[in-house]
Amino acid sequence: MAQKSAAVELEVGHRTVRISNPDRVYFPARGETKLDLVNYYLSVGDGIVNALRERPCMLHRFPSGVAGEKVHQKRVPHGAPPWLETVRVDFPRYGRHAYELCVTELAHVAWAVQMSTVEFHPWNSRRADTEKPDEWRIDLDPMPDCGFDRVRRVAHVAQEVLDELGAVGWPKTSGGRGLHVYVRIEPRWGFSEVRRAALAFAREVERRAPDDVTTTWWRKDRDPRMLFVDYNQNARDHTIASAYSVRGNPEGTVSTPIRWDEIDDVEPGDFTIATVPARFAELGDLHAGIDGAVFSLDPLLEWAERDGVEEPPEPD
Repeated sequence: MAQKSAAVELEVGHRTVRISNPDRVYFPARGETKLDLVNYYLSVGDGIVNALRERPCMLHRFPSGVAGEKVHQKRVPHGAPPWLETVRVDFPRYGRHAYELCVTELAHVAWAVQMSTVEFHPWNSRRADTEKPDEWRIDLDPMPDCGFDRVRRVAHVAQEVLDELGAVGWPKTSGGRGLHVYVRIEPRWGFSEVRRAALAFAREVERRAPDDVTTTWWRKDRDPRMLFVDYNQNARDHTIASAYSVRGNPEGTVSTPIRWDEIDDVEPGDFTIATVPARFAELGDLHAGIDGAVFSLDPLLEWAERDGVEEPPEPD
C-alpha cells in the first residue's frame, strides 16, 4: 500500500488551513497534485474570491483525483471549521434546503480544495437575496461538431448585441469547448424573468447569425454543427464553473477571463493551472470591474414582449 504523504499547513490570510495528502496526483496529464491545485487557487486569489463572493456555491469534488469519481456537493459537511461561511438555499420542488458554501475570503477556497474540490459552481445570486439574480450568464455552448471558429464568430455577434443594449459583457473561456459572457444586472427580477430575458437575447443572436446559432429547446433536435446559446444557465439552481475555476479533466484546464480583443486568437486548451498563474500575475483579474457595470434587463424584457417570447419549461 502506498504511504500517505504528510499533511502540510498553509497560512491563508489570517487562517491556517491544513492540507492532507498534498502529493496525491489530481491531474494525470502533467502530474499536478492536490497541493499544486491549492497553490493555483492561492495564485489567483483575488480573482476566484471576486467570482464567488457571497454566492451559494456547489462544489464538484474529486476525492481521488480527476480520473476518479466526481461528487456534486451542495451541503457543507458537519465538522467544517467555525470560520467557514454558508448560506441557506431552499429547494421547494423537493421540500428540502441546504447550507451551501458562501465564499467571502480566500481561506474558504483553500478549505474547499482540502475537501477535494476541483470545480466551483456558484449561483448567479448572492446571499442578500438568493431569489434575485445579479448576474446574467450567456453560455455559448458548441454542439459536438461545432468548431471553435464558430464560437468566435458568435461571440462577436453577442458583443455587438450587448453594445447596442448598452450592456458590458465580461467574457471567459468555459474550460471546455465554449465561451461564457457574464453581465452584472440589477437584482430586481426573479430567475424566471432573467431566463426569459436571456432567451430574448439568444433569439436576437440567432436572428443575426442563423447559420451558426440555434436556440432549439430539445438537444436531440439541434444540428450538431451549430452553437447553442444556452439561456437555461439562468434557471434557478443551475450553475456553471466560475471564473478561475479549474475543470475536472486530466489537463486541469481553467475557465479563464479574457479580453474581447483576444477572442480571435485564444485557444481554450492553453489556459491551465500551469499557465494561468503567470497570466494572472501579469494582467490581474480581468473581471475586477464587473460590479461597476450594472445593466437593467428592461430592454430585453421589452424585446421578449415584442417578440412574444414565452418562458420555456423549467430544465431538469
